[in-house]
Amino acid sequence: MLGALDKMQVKLEQTVQYRLPLGDQSVELNPLLGQPIRLRHTGNIFCVHCGKATKKSFNQGYCYPCFIKLAQCDMCIMKPETCHYAAGTCREPAWGEQFCMQPHIVYLANSSGIKVGITRQSQIPTRWIDQGAVQALPIFRVPSRHVSGMIEVILAKHISDKTSWQQMLKNQVSPIDLQAERDKLRDVCRSELDEISARFGDKAIDFLTDQSGVDIRYPVDRYPVKVASFNLDKNPEVAGVLHGIKGQYLMLDAGVINIRKFTGYEVEFSGL
Repeated sequence: MLGALDKMQVKLEQTVQYRLPLGDQSVELNPLLGQPIRLRHTGNIFCVHCGKATKKSFNQGYCYPCFIKLAQCDMCIMKPETCHYAAGTCREPAWGEQFCMQPHIVYLANSSGIKVGITRQSQIPTRWIDQGAVQALPIFRVPSRHVSGMIEVILAKHISDKTSWQQMLKNQVSPIDLQAERDKLRDVCRSELDEISARFGDKAIDFLTDQSGVDIRYPVDRYPVKVASFNLDKNPEVAGVLHGIKGQYLMLDAGVINIRKFTGYEVEFSGL
């Protein structure tokens, strides 16, 4: 099967179900657990936005012209507290209204330890799965990405806002009482959260006290002891027995590959 990679599609069930898009085709991955697979990069890379061929991929799948002109590639995506739309400088206001000025969730997750994160309300639980979280809990609902980013900055003074992908893949995580951590964070950050409410209105922050945590189980029959990464830019072939899928990673006996990193790369997918 031949096509350009896109990030794996996921479905939360008792065990997460994964599908690998390859252009206009896709591969159901869960049934392949324990079997040998091969991905061979043809050398072609296509921009995920305009579809044109590019010699190099930027920002997980864009050609350089799209990378430098699109609002979705701006730094405020990584630092939403600096939102260009809120500042009146967004290059694509219509895009900002559709993706940024929409309800967002601030959440706690346990992927390599406790972390805080944000996502559009419509992206739950996909965002948690993409990060390889084994536990997750929504804690605030807010009206925009900008406000969620401001809250994330406040909470990140007390807990991490990043995932150690190596620990996540090794499954080096212990259970966490996320509801208790939520309450601690609210208490210690109350004054700063009140300042945001005073600026954006009393209804800007909805504290989600009635939410239950979500436990997530991944299709893995063996976790790696050491994590070695495949890189299609250095070696066009990835091959081995598929032992697990977690986050956006395929875990083979010979190493792991971050599928999202190689979005737009044309590959031939096959069994060995």
